[in-house]
Amino acid sequence: MSDQIKVVLTEDELPRQWYNLAADFTNPMPPPVDMEGNPIGPDALAPVFPMNLIEQEMCTDRWVDIPEEILGLYKIWRPTPLYRARRLEKALGTPAKIYYKNEGVSPPGSHKPNTAVAQAWYNKEFGIKRLTTETGAGQWGSALSFACELIGLECKIFMVRISFTQKPFRKMMMRVWGGDCVASPSTETEVGRKILEEMPDTPGSLGIAISEALEQAVQREDTRYALGSVMNHVMLHQTIIGLEAKAQFEKIGEYPDIVIGCAGGGSNFAGLAFPFAADKIAGKDVRIVATEPTACPTLTRAPYAYDSGDVAMMTPLLPMHTLGHTFVPAPIHAGGLRYHGMAPMVSHALREGLIEANSLEQLECYESAVLWARTEGFIPAPETSHAIAQAIREAKQAKEEGKEKVIVMNWSGHGLMDLTGYEAFFDGKLSDYSLPEELMARSLQSLEGLPKPPA
Repeated sequence: MSDQIKVVLTEDELPRQWYNLAADFTNPMPPPVDMEGNPIGPDALAPVFPMNLIEQEMCTDRWVDIPEEILGLYKIWRPTPLYRARRLEKALGTPAKIYYKNEGVSPPGSHKPNTAVAQAWYNKEFGIKRLTTETGAGQWGSALSFACELIGLECKIFMVRISFTQKPFRKMMMRVWGGDCVASPSTETEVGRKILEEMPDTPGSLGIAISEALEQAVQREDTRYALGSVMNHVMLHQTIIGLEAKAQFEKIGEYPDIVIGCAGGGSNFAGLAFPFAADKIAGKDVRIVATEPTACPTLTRAPYAYDSGDVAMMTPLLPMHTLGHTFVPAPIHAGGLRYHGMAPMVSHALREGLIEANSLEQLECYESAVLWARTEGFIPAPETSHAIAQAIREAKQAKEEGKEKVIVMNWSGHGLMDLTGYEAFFDGKLSDYSLPEELMARSLQSLEGLPKPPA
């Protein structure tokens, strides 16, 4: 059909394995290490994650089977449709074809349940009864609450304080699904009380919220911690996005020239990008672009270093592009893109030359999101708007060059719980913000004395 908008797969065409990019890196990733620089083994992670997920974290197999029970839960919203953004193309007057994988069709409205359901299922199989976690914008907290309710686990969420205030309906979603959500830093943990004593007006950060969730996770035998991004097993679970997209492009005889995703911790970007990165390793000519905010420029400005995933340094040291574990970001509305570090696998993919990265200002992203809503209809999450802005840039470039490029981006979630951000944009209350060099230098001081990854 010449005017086709949606490309759909049947439930029978749902991918039955996740793809692991670690199997195809030319140079293997540096391992997580302890404070002395010694590689850690599975036992070091055992108080935090169940052993079946630790095995996935350290796995180098190319393909990992998806259990039938998880596939059954995925079918609530998967496969997700691949859309052609025809009205946006027309508005831009571009010869480019713009496609987007609509991950906003899940019950929580984002890509996050792809790993939330998997993590909850593996924890239940291991005998765990309760999960703790952090959340920035609230998408991950919503997804894990949803997954825990389906699978039968308790769920405790520490939500970054600024987002807790900005996005009240996210915490209500968690409550509907049985999740217990509190603002972080909180008075419920030792690390939270210490930070509130030192910085009573702090907006909070994901690094702080992770410390609180980890503190509670290690206190009880029946409790483990769940992370919505960054870790290898999270990247693995999300690859169902890109695997579906490749099957959908095959159905219509197309293949993308450019693959785009916004990047905070790296999960939605990796989910779409990594299956295409496998093709790039095999010789396919495809550009893969990660976009992040100028307020939190991990891939574009931060060094590659060993760093902790949280402010209290309770995690092993991970090799990643990082702004330093003490980094407290500006309270931009893209709350899911405010993490201090980038996933080790995404960081390594950048070092290997498989992907490129760009940082975008907040106002350009909101302008792009509004154009999107007024052409395509769907209101994007602030995080998703970064991918949209990059896609629009690429489409305009294609127009200047007179080339018919095929662009695909991950539409990682809807913005219906983020309308206060749009209100602030329309009222002229938002401004652009690039992380000042002096603030970044101060935050990077927290890396002093830590082991260094190999050059």
